[in-house]
Amino acid sequence: MERERRVYLDHAATTTLDPRVLEAMLPCLQDTWGNASSIYFEGREARKALEAARRQVADLLGARPNDIVFTSGGSESDNAAIRGAAFASMRRGRHLITSAIEHHAVLHTVEQLEREGFEATYLPVDSEGFVDPKELAQALRPDTTVVSIMYANNEVGTVEPIAELARVVKEFDRHIVFHTDAVQAAGALDLDVDRLGVDMLTLAAHKFYGPKGAGVLYVRPRTPFVGQILGGSQERNRRAGTENVAAAVGLAKALQLACDEREARNAHVRALRDYLWDELPRRLSGVRLTGPLDRERRLPNSFSCCFEGVEGEAVLIQLDLNGVSASSGSACTTGSLEPSHVLTAMGVPADVARASLRVTLGKDNTREDIDRLLGVLPRAVERLRALAPSVS
Repeated sequence: MERERRVYLDHAATTTLDPRVLEAMLPCLQDTWGNASSIYFEGREARKALEAARRQVADLLGARPNDIVFTSGGSESDNAAIRGAAFASMRRGRHLITSAIEHHAVLHTVEQLEREGFEATYLPVDSEGFVDPKELAQALRPDTTVVSIMYANNEVGTVEPIAELARVVKEFDRHIVFHTDAVQAAGALDLDVDRLGVDMLTLAAHKFYGPKGAGVLYVRPRTPFVGQILGGSQERNRRAGTENVAAAVGLAKALQLACDEREARNAHVRALRDYLWDELPRRLSGVRLTGPLDRERRLPNSFSCCFEGVEGEAVLIQLDLNGVSASSGSACTTGSLEPSHVLTAMGVPADVARASLRVTLGKDNTREDIDRLLGVLPRAVERLRALAPSVS
């Protein structure tokens, strides 16, 4: 008997490797395998491929090739951006600003810097996850050196007004470094760094059908920055280590495809998302939508909600047993007993936040996938509610 196809609905956690990306990477794994820092033929060939990838990424971001630093992924890029700018700006001050709903790669970095003598302000968000530009303006101080606000939230899909937030910062003091974690935005939103007004921007290839272990940190010229991985002089002394040429080539190809196909991909996932959004509350009571209710102000592939009377992990287990993969929030905190810091920052009670579901759609999902979820999810939640102990 043929096994039923699984339905994958967690593209915010990771995506499959696009066959076209794999095809672009294979020559670097098989033929152009040299060390890009070596001066002989094999090294020169690897360097050509690496620099071609750098130019490609720079063009897509509206940047210069020298502004692009290849890293191992989003977490490294976030760490490098915030720590690199903070330590390079210590003479000016030690005050950092971020938001309460950032990915832990940002939050834990800022918390570590606090332990190392820096001060930090964590901006609140409203019930839909938005940072208020006025709150940011009030938080700025003469000793503020770095502001890091994510472009799009990984749990609830909120798209922050990054251009406006960056403008607020630069009007206060043009020397303050503005960084944005754009890991979830790539492939869905405009990444032009001049239109966004950012000094630093983080990307991770595996979020847009590229390879894992490949990331980018954009660094605007004259931005204060000191490298955090020390050793050789690779990446213009900003990130030591033998370059992963195949990963860089794969990232560049995936980003090119994501930008070229953005409108078609967005239209496809938005239609599926809206179908789920409209149908689930009709088929199941006690569904609390989370994130922006204005669908145009959230990522087009993002749907999130909480259920009354159940535990989120139990719902995910039932979905998995029925061949559907989804999540309750960030893939980096799956298995944690703590409620989502994103939802609690948005004012969702802890007991409700523990019953959360995140569905993030991809370019290969179909209407049949959503029908499969709609066939499984209401039954699973109702069954779990029936088994839950009643409170007298």
